[in-house]
Amino acid sequence: MHHPPLPLTRDLVLIGGGHTHALLLRKWGMNPLPGARVTVINPGPTAPYSGMLPGFVAGHYSRSELDIDLVKLARFAGARVILGAAQGIDPDRHEVHVAGRPPVAFDVASVNVGITSDMPALPGFAEHAVPAKPLGPFAAKWAAYLEEAGDAAVAVIGGGVAGAELIMAMAHALHAKGRAAQLTLIDNAQVLTATLPKAAATIRKAMAELGIEVIEDAPIARIATDHVALDDGRQIAAHFVTGAAGAKPYGWISKTGLDLQDGFIRVNAQLQSSDPAVFAAGDCAHLTENPRPKAGVYAVREAPILFQNLRAALGAGTMRRYEPQKDYLKLISLGGKSALGERLGTSFSGSLMWKWKNHIDQSFMNKFRDLPQMKPPALPSQHAAGLIEALGNKPMCGGCGAKVGRGALQTALADLPPPSRSDVTSLPGDDAALLNTGGARQVMTSDHLRSFTNDPALMARIAAVHALGDIWAMGARPQAATATIILPRMSPVLQHRTMAEIMAAATDVIRSAGAEIVGGHSSMGDEMTIGFSLTGLCDTDPITLSGAQPGDALILTKSLGSGILMAAEMAGAAKGEWVAAAFAQMVQPQGKASEILADAHAMTDVTGFGLAGHLLGLADASGCGAILDLEAIPVMDGALELSQQGIRSTIFEDNRSIAPELPTGGKADLLFDPQTAGGLLAAVPTGQAQTICDRLREAGYPAAIIGQITEAPGLGLHT
Repeated sequence: MHHPPLPLTRDLVLIGGGHTHALLLRKWGMNPLPGARVTVINPGPTAPYSGMLPGFVAGHYSRSELDIDLVKLARFAGARVILGAAQGIDPDRHEVHVAGRPPVAFDVASVNVGITSDMPALPGFAEHAVPAKPLGPFAAKWAAYLEEAGDAAVAVIGGGVAGAELIMAMAHALHAKGRAAQLTLIDNAQVLTATLPKAAATIRKAMAELGIEVIEDAPIARIATDHVALDDGRQIAAHFVTGAAGAKPYGWISKTGLDLQDGFIRVNAQLQSSDPAVFAAGDCAHLTENPRPKAGVYAVREAPILFQNLRAALGAGTMRRYEPQKDYLKLISLGGKSALGERLGTSFSGSLMWKWKNHIDQSFMNKFRDLPQMKPPALPSQHAAGLIEALGNKPMCGGCGAKVGRGALQTALADLPPPSRSDVTSLPGDDAALLNTGGARQVMTSDHLRSFTNDPALMARIAAVHALGDIWAMGARPQAATATIILPRMSPVLQHRTMAEIMAAATDVIRSAGAEIVGGHSSMGDEMTIGFSLTGLCDTDPITLSGAQPGDALILTKSLGSGILMAAEMAGAAKGEWVAAAFAQMVQPQGKASEILADAHAMTDVTGFGLAGHLLGLADASGCGAILDLEAIPVMDGALELSQQGIRSTIFEDNRSIAPELPTGGKADLLFDPQTAGGLLAAVPTGQAQTICDRLREAGYPAAIIGQITEAPGLGLHT
């Protein structure tokens, strides 16, 4: 018997992609809780691992080795990922506020956002220094500084272990580049006070050997562009200043109404805050029963306890207590491939300790690099003929909005009689109709997408931009929209939350385009789909497919690759940063582009049939052909690499058959990649093309002139 997917009934929201939450998502992927919908909120698609930061700064690791890919991890866990910084929690309404999107509701929430080393009170810090935490922005700025030419001057504020590790790593990297460097560690008290005397002496010796000056008992007055000014009048030369002095909680935590200790969230042994629905772990939490210093080792050890306790709070199992260990092996990098280990009052240093530290760090990161492949359930041993072929060799990807192949729809439409009403003109290739009502010319179109992201608000934004594409491609002004939404099975509370997110995001896009959502229809199904029927007003004749003229230049307003990137993301094969960049392009509206292209001879939007399919439609309708300049066609980050790995969207082969005369392989394969919310493709007079393209780029589109219209029919490539 076929069982439909189980309904969703509870929302678990993870705020922050810290070490505890990363490990928890991995465990969740291997043992999910039916009925729970998981969301992870993080400012970016990756979360850097703090244990490897000194090694990265020293040049022992590349940036990619430092990062946990949260987009891949969330896909593995079946979670949605929201890329944005949390700005607050409303415990009364059970909502998390994230910049630029509707509030995210929760039944149970957990906070694992780490800390910041920002020093807002120190004059000049905000303008001239870089906090060491959060790690992501720091790592990017250090990498850029390291590549600069000339003598270096670096200062680190804060003489704890973190500050010492950083200045030694910076010294090693600058020496390796052959750059003369002035290196200073500054503290307003004594350095390395939390370290045992023998270990502290080893670290001091290592710093001296690297030419680092240590300045103690020296409060700082202010930071300037090229120096740090101390209270006693001394000026320490520094072009790159970072702060690693202590751990500060993020400011928004103070406004949550939760019980705090020095700004950190107070939690009990079950990692629960004063609000039993809100948990916290890692550096942002204060363990009330067993206070401990801020160290990643505790965040890592909290993960299994948090995993069990969140499940219990969602209705499954019982809570456990977290008992932090009394002491742990502290491993401190000494700049080069040498480290110091300290535990239970003894310390050892040398290359062996570095190897051990590297082994521990790599083992931790390998948990996220090599996510286990969870196998789909086997097919029943007895089934009707043709089932295996219909299923295909991979899950239906959302890269094409799960479109039916071009042939099926065109054949069905061709068999229908033409419109008999004089006020309705069908525009076959344009997926639209032209209506004449009381002298006003109106275009009407419809489009919907099967969800390829677990984030309803993001999906609504993409679907709205995608549907508006037909209106913009005709040079019309969007007027009105109705929404058609299918939600997966979920409890009434989750239906309400999901619908609120979808409609808030869709209204934002459609209103910004100058139109209004006037109604819609919703129903339940196996998976989420979002669609819109739209009308637009034409002040002049609509721009159709059929006006292109030989010699016209072809302009494309957006890069290709969304189909392959979404197919890869669903398979866990795309880098999170590629996916984030693809989403950012998909949600870019094209109203401004449509205005700039108002004098185009012919125009279409590039969607499910790929660039080749849509261009062929335009060329055929105009009685012309086209030549493409493959080099000039912009493509999304990662699309070419994924294509070379053999990743394809479900309807790639269908699209391929539309233009068999074009070559395949390499970049040419992206001509057949189905696009979601893709660019406008316009045929414009050659003399105006460069000016139009420049205007589009100034307006923020990755536009390019990609070829020209020819007299001879068919498609070809410049050789």
